[in-house]
Amino acid sequence: MSENRARLVSYGGPRHLPSRRELREEERKRASSPWTWVKEITFILVTALVVSTLLRIFLVQIFWIPSASMKPTLQENDRIAVSRISSWTGNITRGDIVVFDDVNGWLPQQEKHWWTSIGEFVGLVPAGSGQTLVKRVIGVGGDTVACCNAEGQLTVNGSAIREPYLASSSIHQQEDQTFAVTVPKGYVWVMGDNRSNSADSRYHFLKGDNPFIPARSVVGKAVAVMWPLNRWTILSGREVFATVP
Repeated sequence: MSENRARLVSYGGPRHLPSRRELREEERKRASSPWTWVKEITFILVTALVVSTLLRIFLVQIFWIPSASMKPTLQENDRIAVSRISSWTGNITRGDIVVFDDVNGWLPQQEKHWWTSIGEFVGLVPAGSGQTLVKRVIGVGGDTVACCNAEGQLTVNGSAIREPYLASSSIHQQEDQTFAVTVPKGYVWVMGDNRSNSADSRYHFLKGDNPFIPARSVVGKAVAVMWPLNRWTILSGREVFATVP
């Protein structure tokens, strides 16, 4: 008896097991704790940022259109969804509208604030003009692009291109700016849909600048106008070049 009593004293007596009601009350207190809410909200925000960043890096990025060089297809302040998968797989071809880094120095240098860069990187804000451009691919490596035939149309490898996405004024504008080039392997020749107001490959070629864009500098292919909602549309153009040999 004395030995059992000693054991009880040593262990502090019999332990009290909490009831279900007490357990529920404890859980309620923990759930209502401000620190618990802070931890949960922080976890949700961090998870959202990680997912957004991964989507931007590997799948889709949103860009906004700062100029009129792609009218009427793209208007100023449009938001476009750009597939990065196309650049990873090299699936960029004639007719695609592409966003590419300004590796040729076509744009003046612009200062970008660090908070804007972070917002673009994680995908919380659309990428702006910065040092990227958006144009339509007219020729790929090995193509011969020339302007223009008797109807004011571009030719690619001798095949006339009927471009329904052009403004009617752009067709006549091309006639006074003749050229004939062969695109080097690994490069693309790009032009804006607003031919009368686009500093594109043709413009820089006639200026004596480097007009060819390295395919590796292509960020991705524009697949849709996402905003404003009344301009939502799927972007295309490959069918125009279907007859090019």
